[in-house]
Amino acid sequence: QVQLVESGGGLVQPGGSLRLSCAGSGRTFSTNTMAWFRQAPGKEREFVAAVSARGGTTYYADSVKGRFTISRDNANTMRLQMNSLRPEDTAVYSCAAGRRSDSVSGPYDYWGQGTQVTVSS
Repeated sequence: QVQLVESGGGLVQPGGSLRLSCAGSGRTFSTNTMAWFRQAPGKEREFVAAVSARGGTTYYADSVKGRFTISRDNANTMRLQMNSLRPEDTAVYSCAAGRRSDSVSGPYDYWGQGTQVTVSS
């Protein structure tokens, strides 16, 4: 059974930091772009960041550029370092594995269940 499992969410004050992790199992993701998406209440899911299969190329949404950093430890583990968090970053964050090795546009075939990030004082 192929799974992506996120961890590291929680409650943080504005200006604080969190680090999310995504662990894949059931197959290797060594040839897949991996990405983070988020969905806030009442809003559509939006792209946050992606990293290519070999980890050499990263992509970010304009809203998080300079504050978030995506990385891969290995083929099946990905992280999202989130700094200078804002209330508008509050959302459920999900990781996903894309079909191509270096493409943000997807399609994304595998999705995690998500982890809640809440930024509030």
